[in-house]
Amino acid sequence: MKKLNNKISVVIRTKNEERWIGHCIQSVLDQLSKPEIIIVDDDSKDETLHIVRHFIQDPLVDNSENRNYTNIKIFKFNDYTPGKALNFGAAKAKYPVVLIISAHCVLKKINLKKHMMDIQDHVCIFGNQIPKWKGKKITKRYLWSHFSSKSKKNMFSNFENRYFIHNGVAIYDRKFLIKNPFNENLPGKEDRYWANKIIKKGKSFLYDPTLEVDHHYTESGNTWKGIG
Repeated sequence: MKKLNNKISVVIRTKNEERWIGHCIQSVLDQLSKPEIIIVDDDSKDETLHIVRHFIQDPLVDNSENRNYTNIKIFKFNDYTPGKALNFGAAKAKYPVVLIISAHCVLKKINLKKHMMDIQDHVCIFGNQIPKWKGKKITKRYLWSHFSSKSKKNMFSNFENRYFIHNGVAIYDRKFLIKNPFNENLPGKEDRYWANKIIKKGKSFLYDPTLEVDHHYTESGNTWKGIG
């Protein structure tokens, strides 16, 4: 059994996320102790990166006890696809476990000790998502119906007719992910294609609702099919 500490790298993809990126990063800092955060930005034109920089720890100031700052690396990415950005972020990470979280998600729950144990048996752990539209909780229909209160190994989606992982919030074994990267040619759903690929390799993944985010509505989001 490999021994892991509680240090974790966090990868966040961004594109014009000024509405939520500060909330996302602050929630990560509230839940985790001094994580490494890697921002992979797809040519944002708004205040996204300006907001991100306000969370970077000043090397000339002792912020060791202040959890509102941490080590953040920003990379501007050309020829962007979701899979390519995440593969790049994982390659730049320094810790053996990587947390992927969407820029418009707010981390509400994480049981890091448990997840560090489970990642020794599974190559990915993905978590529960609470869909919110302008603050209002949305009925869990369509894609959201996958996110139940019960954990499940190797979740299969009857809705999509394939194995199901969602990178709204997910934890990966970095070494395995680098050897088995996301498909970089896909415009989206890189997580589901990856899930089906690794099942064929005889590996397993876990849905764990003790890992949880609020997933906030964005106009460009691909998972919103009504807000009732």
